[in-house]
Amino acid sequence: MRGVAILAVGGMALATAAACGEPPAENGGTGAGATEYTACMVTDTGGIDDRSFNASAWKGLEAAKAQNPSIKTRHTQSTAPADYVPNLTNFANQDCDFILAVGGLMHDATKEVAEANADKQFAIVDSSAPAPNVYSMQFDTAQAAFLAGYLAAGMSKTGKVGTYGGMKIPPVTIFMDGFVDGVAHYNKVKNANVQVLGWNKETQDGSFTNDFVKQDEGKKVSDTLVAQGADIIMPVAGGAGLGTADAALSSGGKFSVIWVDVDGCESAARYCPVFLTTVVKNIPDAVRDAALEGAKSGGKLLTGGFIGTLENNGVSIAPYHEFDSKVPAELKAEIEQLKKDIIAGTIKVESPAQPK
Repeated sequence: MRGVAILAVGGMALATAAACGEPPAENGGTGAGATEYTACMVTDTGGIDDRSFNASAWKGLEAAKAQNPSIKTRHTQSTAPADYVPNLTNFANQDCDFILAVGGLMHDATKEVAEANADKQFAIVDSSAPAPNVYSMQFDTAQAAFLAGYLAAGMSKTGKVGTYGGMKIPPVTIFMDGFVDGVAHYNKVKNANVQVLGWNKETQDGSFTNDFVKQDEGKKVSDTLVAQGADIIMPVAGGAGLGTADAALSSGGKFSVIWVDVDGCESAARYCPVFLTTVVKNIPDAVRDAALEGAKSGGKLLTGGFIGTLENNGVSIAPYHEFDSKVPAELKAEIEQLKKDIIAGTIKVESPAQPK
């Protein structure tokens, strides 16, 4: 016998399944006299200040703490993949009630440690770990990246745009697939021929830094794309992408950047003048909602997961900020209509990397 609890916070729906039993006490463990609930986060190698997915997840835990004072937070950084299992295990051996792994690269480690600690609540961003005590948060960023690709095609002066990734893994390539399809859709409806450099969706092959930290590696890849004619580039490489943003800022307007994960004008404001938009992955709300639900669950494990889409505001594109006056009103309207069409299902956005 299974029951389903639905939590709606900030416009997002969090669906969790819990074994049948007595419901948690009224107020869900919040307020005066509430039992302390410790949420612990293990970052990927980019660290807490990557201005991307690690920072987004931490923002979510901090938001949960602000909303429920009984929640306490802490984090530790992984400096290499070899740190994943030890870091997760260390938190499992401490008083952590909610252990969050950030990033698809931590899938195997999360599954291993969760299975070894079946009574502990784990959660993971950008992956689905098949263990009953792991709550998964995934995002169909292909949908939002489709809008960004259409935007880039409409804004390009050279007829060439580019993208590259940090590593060839599904949470990265899904952005690149959507971007390519958005450009292709623009070409179809406008009878245009904008080219995408850095990624071939059909062969699933392209340009990568093989790193989410080193900004010089990001700069090297984008320098090559710019030399080939790209005037808008979308790096999907965490902190390494800041190398591209910095180069764009120094280029005197030669090219602009589409950021990913969290609105770049908020997370890396220095580079806002070169950020056309951001393909937003609403990690903060998903993490916040999961932590809040865990805190009020009365010790019951959250199972199942959340998939962010355009419809539930789990993914989106950010405002155009300093480019707002430069993006034609007609193009803005077309992108708004595309969003509606994707939500309605009249336009299908597909990627081999889409979460199931």
